Amino acid sequence: MSDTAQFLARSAYATALGIEHARDLQGPGGSEEGQPIMRLDGGDPISGRPGFYHGGAISGLLETTGYAGLRHALIQRGDELPALKPINITVQFLAPAKAGLLLAQARISKLGRRSAHVEIACWQDDRDKPRATALMNVLMVPQD
Repeated sequence: MSDTAQFLARSAYATALGIEHARDLQGPGGSEEGQPIMRLDGGDPISGRPGFYHGGAISGLLETTGYAGLRHALIQRGDELPALKPINITVQFLAPAKAGLLLAQARISKLGRRSAHVEIACWQDDRDKPRATALMNVLMVPQD
């Protein structure tokens, strides 16, 4: 089981929302440019107004994708996995996300020893037309 799959399996939040690793997309491991792609294909429990995702579900997908992408980057760098603590998260809702497949991927802008800056985007039919984006600053605390 990949680290991304293990991370999602241990996250009650991701499990409750139905967030999955999109293994069938963009090559091995559901990744593009080395970063995993996450998917949400939910129904009524995470809908807002009829036919659309609730903003909280979208935010949850973005945050989970950010942490999964950061964990992936740390493993690729050969680091021990630290405790990841949010400094701040800002979500921008750009367009309504209709019920159906919603995809998300993180991009690590800065990966230092103590902190990281992560950009996340989610889209539906066209990656160039994101439904929402997020910026995360994360504190990385070594685990004892």
